[in-house]
Amino acid sequence: MNPERFLHPVSPVARPDEAALRATVERLAAIERPPCSPGEREAAHLIADRLRAAGAAAEVEEVPAYGSYARPVGALAGLAVLAGTAGGRVRALGALGGAVAAAGIADEVSCGRQYARAVLSARRTACNVVAGIGDPDAPRTLVVMAHHDAAPTGRVFAQTAARRLARRWPGLLDRIAERPPIWWPVLAGPVCVALGSATGVAWLRRTGTALSALTVAAMADIASRRAVPGANDDLSGVSVLVALAESLERRPLPGLRVLLFSAGAEEAMQEGVRGFARRHFPGLPTSSTWFLNLDTVGSGNLVLLDGEGPLRTEPYDTGFGDLVARCAIEQDIPVERGLRARAGTDAIVPHRHGYRTACLVSLDDQRLIPHYHLPTDLPENVDYRCVADATQLTESVARALAAH
Repeated sequence: MNPERFLHPVSPVARPDEAALRATVERLAAIERPPCSPGEREAAHLIADRLRAAGAAAEVEEVPAYGSYARPVGALAGLAVLAGTAGGRVRALGALGGAVAAAGIADEVSCGRQYARAVLSARRTACNVVAGIGDPDAPRTLVVMAHHDAAPTGRVFAQTAARRLARRWPGLLDRIAERPPIWWPVLAGPVCVALGSATGVAWLRRTGTALSALTVAAMADIASRRAVPGANDDLSGVSVLVALAESLERRPLPGLRVLLFSAGAEEAMQEGVRGFARRHFPGLPTSSTWFLNLDTVGSGNLVLLDGEGPLRTEPYDTGFGDLVARCAIEQDIPVERGLRARAGTDAIVPHRHGYRTACLVSLDDQRLIPHYHLPTDLPENVDYRCVADATQLTESVARALAAH
């Protein structure tokens, strides 16, 4: 996409009421919403009701899904531990077990076929919210995405060490454009088991066994925990969807169809959005559809990701990113670019299907996501000025696409 085609000046967009944004977050944060749970379903129906009240044609769509990444990843790491133990006596068995575990974990965390969860977990149901607003026959479609499920916590999400590092060397994280790949140590365990067993290098096999055992403990801890309130991650994004629907009802947007999509089971490795893809992507041409993902937009400082990916970085569409950045300038909203994430949001799915995709997130002044997957991710810890910026910017992008 040539962004210059869409850079007609857009009139200033009215800022949303921060109190209304907070009310949306507070209402939904009171519901415990792990993936594929009754709470996720309840939240989905409440969101759909709010969107209908704003004039959108909203539906709750149920899609088959699995409710956890911790169980399959933990089981595969457990296989690597067994392989590492056996590899000291039967090298071929250790190499084979480590290789199978490594391949399974890579497939699981990169949202591939995910065979392991199909074998190790019971299939459940995720609840997506899909709402249309604007002209259904418009030549272009913008899909604005968020997710309403919430993650379980765990000891691995503690930010004590990262906060200490940020205080000790305050400029260090500013210079890191790509965050450390958090899934690499998980994958390294079975890889080391396989290599150590195959080559007979005992210390390498034992190191892999120890790393895999740590992964088993971490995944067991996560699987046993309750979901956090998830106010910033990602009810901040959901509140943008509601505010955007209300604004577009007041000021209709000719020339653009807007789909407001709140996914379920995002915290189970993008299960909800993949269900959306199976159902809706055949009717959404890649040549005339854009995806804007909003994830944790209440941390204080908006960031437009250049790319993301759990094992390897996948760059997002530069042209669409330029359009979003230009809209931010026109609306006088500070937005940082140049950062690449190593987790994985719902934006990965439409990007891999060839859609022009942008992902808007936020960081605090220490360059971290505050309260990430922690019980302190509460409504009172959300920066609603930042959420209002995200809402204003999202509407500006929609109006820029419609103005062409």
